[in-house]
Amino acid sequence: MYLYHYYDKRSGPFRSLTALPKDEAFSVLERIKLDRPSSQTAQRDTGYISKRMNCERIVRKEAENKGIIMDIPSPHYLVVEHSPWLSAWFEDPGVIKIPIEEFDTRKISFTYGDSMPAFSPRIKDGKEYRKKVYTYEEILVIIDRYGLPQDWNDDGSHGPERYIEAQVWTDEPIKLYIKS
Repeated sequence: MYLYHYYDKRSGPFRSLTALPKDEAFSVLERIKLDRPSSQTAQRDTGYISKRMNCERIVRKEAENKGIIMDIPSPHYLVVEHSPWLSAWFEDPGVIKIPIEEFDTRKISFTYGDSMPAFSPRIKDGKEYRKKVYTYEEILVIIDRYGLPQDWNDDGSHGPERYIEAQVWTDEPIKLYIKS
């Protein structure tokens, strides 16, 4: 298994709005809207930052309940295997592919699909993987049961899940992939 991180080369990898104070995150989002209007991030509405930070609080609490070890307050976001849809989000796209063996999997939580729709109160389809955070061992069972969403739903026509999100709660080995 590989974890992928997609990013805009102008910003660099592993830059997260939720790792910033709220006011700074709003400012960065506004700059992205001006400087990179064709990017997926530029399409976010003004409530996105608050919604994302709230979702991250929920995921963090659920991950803590699962015994996930957290070295950092805000996770690095990656996805399980290649996502054609995510690879097209950026005007100047970059990608980092890291083998799962480089991680301490006790420091990674997973959601089947992006965490925002996974925990959205608007989605009430009763699928077993909604509103759940998984450990590495648990996500392997879910993948065995349902496969990778990008294999059966890359276009989003069968629901909001298009990839499996990995929340990495440590800078190891992430820092090896960031060029200063």
